Amino acid sequence: MRHLLISTSIVTLISLSGCGKKADESSASSERSGASAPNAVSRSAPDISLAAAPGVAFTYRYSFVVPDKAIAAVQESHAAACEKLGPSQCRITGMRYTLLDDERITAELDFKLAPELARSFGKEGIAAVEKASGKLVNAQISGDDVSTTIDSAKHAAADAATQLNEIEAKLKAGGLGDQARSELEAQAAQLRDQIASAKISKVGAEAQLASTPMSFHYTGDIGFSLGGNPAGDAVHSAWSSFATMIWFVLMAIGVALPWALLGALLIALWRARPGQALLRFVRGKPKTIPTENP
Repeated sequence: MRHLLISTSIVTLISLSGCGKKADESSASSERSGASAPNAVSRSAPDISLAAAPGVAFTYRYSFVVPDKAIAAVQESHAAACEKLGPSQCRITGMRYTLLDDERITAELDFKLAPELARSFGKEGIAAVEKASGKLVNAQISGDDVSTTIDSAKHAAADAATQLNEIEAKLKAGGLGDQARSELEAQAAQLRDQIASAKISKVGAEAQLASTPMSFHYTGDIGFSLGGNPAGDAVHSAWSSFATMIWFVLMAIGVALPWALLGALLIALWRARPGQALLRFVRGKPKTIPTENP
């Protein structure tokens, strides 16, 4: 009986330890993945593939919050990454860098990329920002379905070409009156204009598909807690407000001081002898009334 109890106890302990080990492994796996936590918040943009949208011309817009002192370096790194790809794959189409009065910085960089490189270029741009202690605050991808424009232009050009061939055949056949020939020639000219317009529309739509616009917008970190230090941001904001107050007071003094000096000078002149003499001259001498002798 004693041996039976000991064996039963050993089996129970082994079972419990096995359950505990599985629970620990499950918990560790959950911690490693990080995605199973229901309250976890993703800090990066969603990785969405756009391969399922052929014939759509996309436009990418990214907005970043970057420490003000690092904006220039991040902007230069993004420009260098574009230059490294070469003009056939990436071109810089615009750049802006603005230093505001309170030492805040805003900037912008615009590109045109080969469509197959746009997605990876955007992800690398986000990585460069995060490396500089910045973060992505907005990502927007908009699309324009230009495939319908291309198809419509093709059909319109084909229909107009068919009609034009029929009219040209009638004109070559001859036997037409002057009025009929004039009408056919006018119709032929109108159809040629339609074909040219359809070709222009098709070329424009194809150009949209051939390059993808992308914009990077940079904003300084004043007012944002990039490092999880809202107290530091509050101190920074307070100092900026104090500096603004000092600037306002100095400006007010600078505006009022010349007028105050001018007023003091006029008062001093007024009280001096020349001023008093001028005052007596303006007022004139008082008239004396003669007295009658009794």
